[in-house]
Amino acid sequence: MNTVTKYSVSDAATLYKKSRATLYKDIKNGILSRDHDGLIDFSELLRVYGEPFHTKQTKRIDTSPIQTLNTPEYTDKTVVELRNQIDFLKKQLEKAEDREAKANARIDTLLTLIEMKPAPSNITTFTDQNPAQPTASPTNPEPEPATSNGEVTTPEQPKRYPVPEQVEPEQEQRGFWSRFFKPYG
Repeated sequence: MNTVTKYSVSDAATLYKKSRATLYKDIKNGILSRDHDGLIDFSELLRVYGEPFHTKQTKRIDTSPIQTLNTPEYTDKTVVELRNQIDFLKKQLEKAEDREAKANARIDTLLTLIEMKPAPSNITTFTDQNPAQPTASPTNPEPEPATSNGEVTTPEQPKRYPVPEQVEPEQEQRGFWSRFFKPYG
């Protein structure tokens, strides 16, 4: 029998031949629990007290669904609801894909803007060059590369790295208690 049944405290006391005070004491001590509506579920009574002493039926509140699952009305309604949910989820997926495409386009735009941005005027740039060697006696002179036409090619320009002109020193980190006991300075 798959019905969910609930009992009032009085009915549960009658069913298990216990006093109401005993049931209230067990509820207060956390041994037995009640639902939000104040009734005690039969499974909870079985867990705590086991099988009832007699099989005489008392007042039970049946909370099982009235409509059975095999009726054509139920299956038609279920199919319609499921189709509506599928359509809703498809729309959400399309919106999410659209948002993702727009975000990717924005990221690409920002990346191209970052690459084209000129260096700020207050930053000096230093070139990535090898240290200068004395010109009087070169230790390892490298011949300039020549092409098949006999033309001389020049090496590529060295990379430039922006470097700020002035870097301010950071203040010393102070702990919690030093704020109260050490003078700042």
